[in-house]
Amino acid sequence: MPESTVPAYITGLIRHFEDLRDGTHGGSSSRADKEAHFGKAVQLLAPIARQVLTEMNTKLLLDTGKLTETGLLRTADGGLSASWSLSWPEQRAAGVEPIMLQAYFGGGFHPPHLRGTTVRDWPLNVFSNEDAAAQLSILRAIASGDLHNLVYRADYRIVPAVTAGPSAPRAHGVKTP
Repeated sequence: MPESTVPAYITGLIRHFEDLRDGTHGGSSSRADKEAHFGKAVQLLAPIARQVLTEMNTKLLLDTGKLTETGLLRTADGGLSASWSLSWPEQRAAGVEPIMLQAYFGGGFHPPHLRGTTVRDWPLNVFSNEDAAAQLSILRAIASGDLHNLVYRADYRIVPAVTAGPSAPRAHGVKTP
C-alpha cells in the first residue's frame, strides 16, 4: 500500500512503535527535546480538542456545557500535561467527572499520550498542523467513549439532548416521537 494511502492512525502507531524501539520521539533522544516537541504538539492539538468538545456541547449538551483548559503544566512526577474539559450541570449533579481530553508526557514515560477521563492511552505523535488535524477522529472517539462511560456511571439523563423536549434541536434532524 503506498504511504499516501496509509490511514493516519496507522502511521501514528508505526511512528510510536519505532520511537519505542529507538528510544526517540520526533527524532529526539534527550528529555528536553522531547518536551519541546510535546509543548508544540499541545499548541497544535488545542484547536482540535476545543472543536471536539464544542461539537459535543452543541449537539449533545445543548450548549449547557463549560469548556475549560489548563494549558501546559508540570506534573508532580516531573512530566508535562495539558487538558481540555467539558462539564455541564447534569454531569455535576450526578457526581461524575467531566469529559476530558488530556495530552500527557509522564516523568517516567518515554513517549507522550492522549487520554480521556475513562478512556486511556493513545499515542500522541503530533509534529505538524496535518498531524494535529489527523487526530480529530481519535479525539472524537476518546470524548465519545468518555461520555458513554459516564452515562454508565450515572444515567442517560446526564445528556440534555436525550432528555430535552421535542422542540429542542437534534443532531442530524432526529426528533423524538
